[in-house]
Amino acid sequence: MNPHAFSPEERAAVYRAIAERRDMRHFCGGEVAPELLLRLLEAAHQAPSVGLMQPWRFIRISRPALREAIHGLVEEERLRTAAALGERSSEFMRLKVEGIRDCAELLVVALMDGREAHVFGRRTLPEMDLASMACAIQNLWLAARAEGLGLGWVSLFEPQALAELLSMPTGSKPLAVLCLGPVTEFYPAPMLVQQGWIEPRPLSELLFQDQWGTHAQ
Repeated sequence: MNPHAFSPEERAAVYRAIAERRDMRHFCGGEVAPELLLRLLEAAHQAPSVGLMQPWRFIRISRPALREAIHGLVEEERLRTAAALGERSSEFMRLKVEGIRDCAELLVVALMDGREAHVFGRRTLPEMDLASMACAIQNLWLAARAEGLGLGWVSLFEPQALAELLSMPTGSKPLAVLCLGPVTEFYPAPMLVQQGWIEPRPLSELLFQDQWGTHAQ
């Protein structure tokens, strides 16, 4: 037996959180206790980051007027996205794509400014700052699910407009509006699958061996 492995019960809990994580759009108000919010953000902050650059910055939105302004930016992009989708426009407009007005907590996650100074691990792959930030969000997502809270990642917004709204410095970039809070229930399957928007592909189609396109035996 591997002495470094968690107990069977602990391993099951980790895999359950991964399997039952959902991109939530439906929230039921309520609140997230300050100590719980801090615990979730600490989990996010423990994410791996290339060169330990920790590129993530979290902005907690507490003013109702600011929350409403962010909702307005998302709505503008929702309409532009619908237009870009052509024949699927009407179908897209029927989807619920955010829970900004309903969630208990609203967070904006952004990449910091001055990232060009961090060369370690990014000289040939500068986008590793984004990969690091995504790991932080995934940590937050899984911790929230374990705590019984829903989280939804909203990416429908024009980054520069949101950056200006939040007085962010030049070179920083917002990449996620996160809706967090209590939910009545978790979707039994991803919402886009339930709504018939898309079907997920099995791992077997995405796993290659030795070279691109050669499927593992």
